[in-house]
Amino acid sequence: MLTPNEAQERAHSLVQAAMKSGASAADAIYICNATTQVGMRLGVLEDVERSEGETIGLRYFDGQRSATISSSDMSDDALDRLVERAGHMAKAAPEDQYAGLADAGLLMTDPGPDLALDDGGDPDPQILRDRALEAEDAARAVDGVTNSEGGGASAARAAVALSTSHGFDGCYAGSMYSLSASVLAGEGSDMQRDYASHSMRHFAELEDAADIGHRAGERAVARMNPESVKSGAMPVVFDPRVGGTLVGHLLGAISGQAIARKTSFLLDAMGQQICDSGVTLHDNPHLVRGLMSKAFDGEGLPTQARKIIDAGHLTTWLLNAATARQLELEPTGHATRGAAGSPGTGASNLHIAPGEASPAQLMTDIKQGIYVTGLIGMGVNGVTGDYSRGASGFLIQDGAIGPAVSGITIAGNLKDMFAAMIPASDLDMRRSVNVPTLRVDGMTVAGD
Repeated sequence: MLTPNEAQERAHSLVQAAMKSGASAADAIYICNATTQVGMRLGVLEDVERSEGETIGLRYFDGQRSATISSSDMSDDALDRLVERAGHMAKAAPEDQYAGLADAGLLMTDPGPDLALDDGGDPDPQILRDRALEAEDAARAVDGVTNSEGGGASAARAAVALSTSHGFDGCYAGSMYSLSASVLAGEGSDMQRDYASHSMRHFAELEDAADIGHRAGERAVARMNPESVKSGAMPVVFDPRVGGTLVGHLLGAISGQAIARKTSFLLDAMGQQICDSGVTLHDNPHLVRGLMSKAFDGEGLPTQARKIIDAGHLTTWLLNAATARQLELEPTGHATRGAAGSPGTGASNLHIAPGEASPAQLMTDIKQGIYVTGLIGMGVNGVTGDYSRGASGFLIQDGAIGPAVSGITIAGNLKDMFAAMIPASDLDMRRSVNVPTLRVDGMTVAGD
């Protein structure tokens, strides 16, 4: 795998080649990665995978026309052909008045913060095997666990470099380690599955493998013997594992693409109160060792920490250069970029600030409700905000979590759900999107 400096040179050279061929502007992104994955099942090594790859993407401008093309072949001949094809494609593309690189005056010019994304490690596969086995063994040791889908451990490293024809060159490297276990409890048609996992930038900070496995086993056993639920309107409480999906729906609704196309249920919500005043959503791209941390975005603009929702009020769209031009606004440093296609938008490390009540206190007045730990299906309409998803979890009875439930559907409208959302105090920063337990009143639950 290339070093960040070598990756930077590769991206920079491709941009130079594009400009020499006649491009009016160009940018290139280079991504290389190496991953080792080990899987154990029923105490036996199931698979070991080692993969390495690299890809480069060129965005070639001919005035207001552009084309993006990528390649995993890094030979000189292949890159020459890539530049040539990109030029021909750009000349044949329709004009786009909003196309172009980000304004040069907005580019990041300083080195950026040290985010400590790479621990420089490359664990021996035997170490990964031992961790995966330990996680699975701990899960299988839980009374009631009857089968296993396996324990897994992985180690990955990646380098990313971005270069533009108007003066930006930036690169960074990062490591990522993960542990997981997935097991089943019960027998026959009554079997229930659950899992636990953890990912970190630095290997030394991974959660203990036995703790991950034990939690997976306990979760699977707790789901046994689910009961039926009568349909009706009731409070729904989202476990932190699934509550982050609500943030994902919010991000889709405030993306520059959705706003520019007028396909968002939050189209007129800028500056408005869309959540309870106790809800603040933080976006922190400079979190040290954060899973989504980065000093610059996919167009070379500096990133910055901000409150996407501040005391319930929506404060920003997520804008790249093209959508900002279309909306006559400034880009927000939220451009995302892969090797193929034009820049999109996205956020970084997100968390909803914790509330004052514990999860138990948040549920104390609920006569009947649902504590959701699993969601399936994608029944969410980004234009209207209508929300309907299959769910599983536990019944809440008289303020306490009761028996397991499954095969239910929860429904509502995201506008109403955001307005009713109340966060508990149990925020745990262990994911890229972190939320405490979230209560949403007035949802429709379809059961029996």
